[in-house]
Amino acid sequence: MTGVVIGWKRKEPAFLLLYIVVVFIYFIHRTLQLAHEHRSKLYGLRPGWLFPHSLNDVSDAQWRNFRGNLPILTSVFALFAVVANALKAFLSLGAKGMAISWILISLSYLAYLHGACTIYILLIASANYILVMIFARTKYFSFAIWVFNIFVLVCNRIYEGYSFSIFGEQWAYLDNFRGTFRWHICFNFVILRMLSFGYDYHWANQQRHFDQRKHIQRCHTCKSGGICYQLLQERSLPIDNFSFSVYLSYLVYAPLYLAGPIISFNAFASQLDMPARIFATRDVLWYGLRWIFSFMIIEIMNHLFHYNAFAVSGLWRSLSPMDMFIITYGEPTYRENQCWQSEFQASSCSVQ
Repeated sequence: MTGVVIGWKRKEPAFLLLYIVVVFIYFIHRTLQLAHEHRSKLYGLRPGWLFPHSLNDVSDAQWRNFRGNLPILTSVFALFAVVANALKAFLSLGAKGMAISWILISLSYLAYLHGACTIYILLIASANYILVMIFARTKYFSFAIWVFNIFVLVCNRIYEGYSFSIFGEQWAYLDNFRGTFRWHICFNFVILRMLSFGYDYHWANQQRHFDQRKHIQRCHTCKSGGICYQLLQERSLPIDNFSFSVYLSYLVYAPLYLAGPIISFNAFASQLDMPARIFATRDVLWYGLRWIFSFMIIEIMNHLFHYNAFAVSGLWRSLSPMDMFIITYGEPTYRENQCWQSEFQASSCSVQ
C-alpha cells in the first residue's frame, strides 16, 4: 500500500500538469469559437493591426486610454530620465532643488491629463499637508488623517470629480478644460501617498525601533555597499525633508502617478539626493523585454478572445454555464494583465 501511495505521489505532478494543459487548450479553443460566433454582437470591436482581418477589442476604457496615451507616457518617462541626469550632472541640485524640478515637470504632465481639474489635486494635497502638520504629534493623528482621506474618496466618487459649475456659474467654463483623463480615478493612488507621507512624518517625530546597523549586517545588498528598499523605507529622515515641495513632488511624480507602484515617502525622499543603484543594466534590459512580452500578450487577447467585450455587451448572460465560466475566468485574468502592464510601464522609470 505504501508503495502505491509513493508511486502516485511521483506521478501526481505530471498528471496535474497534463490536466492543466488540456483544460487551457479547451478554454482557448472554446473562447475562439465564442468570439467568432458572437463577433457581430459585441461592443467596442475595431479593425485590428496584429492579424489580417482581425478585430481589436477596445471596449475597456482604462486600457484604451493607456494604449492611446502610450506615446506621450513614453515621452514623459524619457524626458524625466534625460532631465534627471542633466540636472545632476550640470547643476548638482539637492533634494529640494530636484523636488521643485519634478513638481514643474509633473504639473505640466498633470495639466495635460486633467486640465483645470489639476487645481482640485493641489487643493486636497495642501489640505492634507496642513492636517498632517497639525495632528502629527498628537494622539488623534490616525483618526484625523483617515477620516479626512476617506471623506475625500467618498466625495470624489459621489460628485464624480466635482463640476466647476457647482461653485458658481462664473466657473462653469472650466468644465470644458477637464483634460483627457478623469482625475478622481487615479487620485486613489495619491490618497495612498498622502497617507504614507503622513505616517512617515508622524513616525519621524517618535522613537523608531528600526536597527539600521543590524539590518546592514544581515542584508546582502546593504552589506555589499548598496542600499536596499527596506532601508530606504524604514530609516527615519531629518524633519527638513518633510517640506511641502518634497511632499508635492512625491504626490505628483509623473512616472508613478497613473499606475504606481506605490513607494513610501521615506523611500522617495531618500533617493532625491542619491538614487539607489540596485539594478544592473542586464536586469533593466530584461525588465524591458518582459514589458514588451506583457504588452503583446494583452494585444493578442484583445484581438482573439474579446473578454471585456463579452462583459460590457452582456452577452455572457445568454451563454451556457460552461461558456459563462470560461468568460468569467478569462475577463479577470485579462484585467490582471492590464494592471500589471500599466504598473510595469510606470515603474520602469524609477526615482532619478
